[in-house]
Amino acid sequence: MILSRLFDRNVSPIFLVNFVKAYAYHSNRSLDNNNFNDARLPYHFADPRRLLLNPSPVVVVPQQPPVFLVNPNLIPYNPPPPPPPPPGPPFVFIPLNPSVLIQMEEERSMSLRQLIDEEGLVPSADEEEKRRDVIRKLEQIVMAWAKKVAWQRRFPKEQIAETSATVLTYGSYGLGVHGSESDIDALCVGPYFATMAEDFFVVLRNMLKNRPEVTEIHCVKDAKVPLMRLKFDGILIDLPFAQLKVLSVPENVDVLNPFFLKDIDETSWKSLSGVRANKCILQIVPDLEIFQSVLRCIKLWAKCRGVYGNLNGFLGGVHLATLVAFVCQTNSTGSISSIVSSFFKTYAFWPWPTPVMLHDSASPAGGYRNETRSFMPIQLPSSRHEYCHSNITKSTFFKIRAELLRAHNLTRDLLRPDFDWHILFERFPYSRKYGRFVKVYLSASNQDELGDWTGWVKSRFRSLILKLEEVQGLCDPNPCEYGDMDAAEPNVVFYWGLQPGRANYLDIKYVEKDFLENINNSYQGSPGRMELSIIQASQLSSNAQSDTGTGKKTKACWKINDYHQPRIPVYSQHMPHYFIGYMEAN
Repeated sequence: MILSRLFDRNVSPIFLVNFVKAYAYHSNRSLDNNNFNDARLPYHFADPRRLLLNPSPVVVVPQQPPVFLVNPNLIPYNPPPPPPPPPGPPFVFIPLNPSVLIQMEEERSMSLRQLIDEEGLVPSADEEEKRRDVIRKLEQIVMAWAKKVAWQRRFPKEQIAETSATVLTYGSYGLGVHGSESDIDALCVGPYFATMAEDFFVVLRNMLKNRPEVTEIHCVKDAKVPLMRLKFDGILIDLPFAQLKVLSVPENVDVLNPFFLKDIDETSWKSLSGVRANKCILQIVPDLEIFQSVLRCIKLWAKCRGVYGNLNGFLGGVHLATLVAFVCQTNSTGSISSIVSSFFKTYAFWPWPTPVMLHDSASPAGGYRNETRSFMPIQLPSSRHEYCHSNITKSTFFKIRAELLRAHNLTRDLLRPDFDWHILFERFPYSRKYGRFVKVYLSASNQDELGDWTGWVKSRFRSLILKLEEVQGLCDPNPCEYGDMDAAEPNVVFYWGLQPGRANYLDIKYVEKDFLENINNSYQGSPGRMELSIIQASQLSSNAQSDTGTGKKTKACWKINDYHQPRIPVYSQHMPHYFIGYMEAN
């Protein structure tokens, strides 16, 4: 009855709410959802909490003290305030100064830089100078080679004088994130008349072979990107070849300029992709020094946690460089520590297989080709239609995601007092994580043949991982390489963790037979021996049980010495009876 009269008088909504509260107080009624819903009230007044869900023209005022009814005329009365609480220690709130936060973040970044130095990830000044000297000498040889090839073509003296070639670095060295033991990825860029089969693999090879600084030179002609591999002053160099349709190649040729890329062949395009990707990344990242420091940290993390290495189905150098550049671009003002934290947060929750695309702001929108064949598609920074080559499988994808989530949980609160970077870079505990392992044993009659055989088998590892997934479920292909000290012959051993909880029985001989057929299909050298077996964690070698990651490493390449291969004399196609050198049999 009283509510009906109030509606008839058109009292204010705020007064009506206070009236209902007072009525409930005197009636000892609780204001919960069950009994504070008077159907006679309008929707917005039946429960004041509904104001948050359905806003109305009602003006919400700050909360007032309860209003009590003391007479029928509805005159509000405010009671006196309650007595003050007994005296005690005062609560003091001290807001954290933003400068303190900045200082703490800088301290985290400094400790991370110190860790990089402790791990020896940055080469010394002498080592840097040695690498620069090697590149200068290589450039001089390539320049002389281009003029020699022009002379063999019987070009006029004026054109021979104008002819030039150059060497462009890429990979970890080109990005400035190489270590003291890193290789150098260098690209030989030659003029339009220089061929790969005759001029690069014969003429240039023989010029390099005659240099006293060059050892262990070998031609890898059947790779996806054909190249020469050699040691120059003890530094291993991978040297592919690209041919541009110009007479003179500038020293610092702009490989992103369409003029130089016009009408080049497919092999040259593939050879240029690494240089082009590097150049795009260096142009896009807002702070080169921070990018290099973050990339060094992420590579160290990936190696320590067993998720680095394209041949084993994990992330390679170009993948990590692109992922780090993307995060640096979206956090242009962040510090090293904050960008490392943002890296793990970004990719721990990335909606794969949505591709990661890194392009500058000047690139036009649209025109992307969807990539559905890869678990973690990462677009090449230099092309809208190409993706980084990936060997990631279901097993390795789950391992990468698990490690990203672990790293995110460790770095999401960098300012807590007990934070320690070393926990992030702890070695993955294979011997404690898995109870059973697949043992991959490779051996050969001598160390040189072992390197050839191991490189070939590693290039086919993805098919073995897929076969194990088919018959066993998930497996963890540990990239570390070990040796069996009890075996007399040179050998390399891999231990791959098997999924816990699966049946102990695995027909490994069936898997071994299938994989042997795959690797023996087109191998050109002397095949070694390969054995697969299932072992328990207690049967691991001593260095594998320690989980220190100090196993030996073999380069996934073919470094066959010259005396293993017949030498074929080659004569110039442009100058009759002119001997240009020996060709190494493939």
